[in-house]
Amino acid sequence: MGSSIPIGLLFSRSGPYWALSQQGFHGALAAIESVNASGEYPFELVPHDADPEGNTDRYAGLCRDMIKRTGLRHVVGCTTSWSRKEVIPVVEKADALLWYPCVYEGFEASENVVYIAASPNQHLLPLLDYIVPRFGRNAFLTGSNYIWGWEMNRIAREVLHHSGGKVLGERNVPIGDVEINHIVAEIKAKKPDFILNNLIGPSSHAFLKAYHELGLADPAFAAGVRPVLSCNLYEGEAALLGPAIAGHYTVSCYFRSLSGEANRAFLQQVAGKPGSQQLTAFFVETYASVLLIANAIWQAGTDDIGEVLAAAKAHPFSTPFGESIVDARTNHVLMPAHIGRARADGDFDVVFEAGGAIEPDPFLTRSRLGIPGGEAMPSAKAPHLRVVQ
Repeated sequence: MGSSIPIGLLFSRSGPYWALSQQGFHGALAAIESVNASGEYPFELVPHDADPEGNTDRYAGLCRDMIKRTGLRHVVGCTTSWSRKEVIPVVEKADALLWYPCVYEGFEASENVVYIAASPNQHLLPLLDYIVPRFGRNAFLTGSNYIWGWEMNRIAREVLHHSGGKVLGERNVPIGDVEINHIVAEIKAKKPDFILNNLIGPSSHAFLKAYHELGLADPAFAAGVRPVLSCNLYEGEAALLGPAIAGHYTVSCYFRSLSGEANRAFLQQVAGKPGSQQLTAFFVETYASVLLIANAIWQAGTDDIGEVLAAAKAHPFSTPFGESIVDARTNHVLMPAHIGRARADGDFDVVFEAGGAIEPDPFLTRSRLGIPGGEAMPSAKAPHLRVVQ
């Protein structure tokens, strides 16, 4: 193992979801700087980055070129599930590892991917567990027209079916589409108890602004009456939306407003770094990915992907979202599920702070999908859902 270890960064810092991707890029750079400055490791991490500009067709080629050009074995990046699925065959063929740091829809496991990101039993299901007893069981589903929107809405539909609820409507739009008024008009006519927002980027922003206008015109659609739920909308985007996001709900492994000394110390450590002004879970997940890579390489004594992955599965590691470890069965990490209610200033009031991490169940094989009315959410390290009998 040399004294310099190349790390690939593959984020679309331009294009339709640049704001989210840029958070990931900045989180990775901040962690690389922290690792190199710590003096704790007998090597230096050297970043090599590429920007696919939000074009799904560019991810595979750019990843392949980075690997061939630098010999790197570890790539941190991708934002959308389409981009991840384009990159997986590349890392599998090249004997490299993709460290994927973005919340996703589950139902995937690759030996060449480490998922430093929540799967549905760590985000969507805890959110529905919290919301349904408080607001009702009838929903309207929205989504961007690709695998994230399709799968998230499918899982939500199944949860509501098993919970005695109904899906009153479902509408998907192309990524980046901001012609949203037809969706808002249908919501107004059908009056769901809540809306699940699986739109991304400008589509999500346009929808939330239009729904906010509806709420101003008709108090029956105010956030406190019929809220919008998101699993992928964090502080950076919330700050852009201002009053349009206030009162709506997001679930996340991390919020900047979390209590506790560990979070205060982390915020102080990254203060002033690019991206820290609007620090989000995606920043934290990419930050954690780099820390995990460094720790596993140090434990293994090599950057060989087999030995690094074995070390990551054997040794717990500390992250800004708590202590975690890579699950040996699925290559996913244990993660907490906190629930936040957005404020007009872009921060979140944490209305449910998880007591511990949730074991990953990306294929939902160990989880019941029904939501008993008003049942409290369990904490601790077991999956928060009920076990199928």
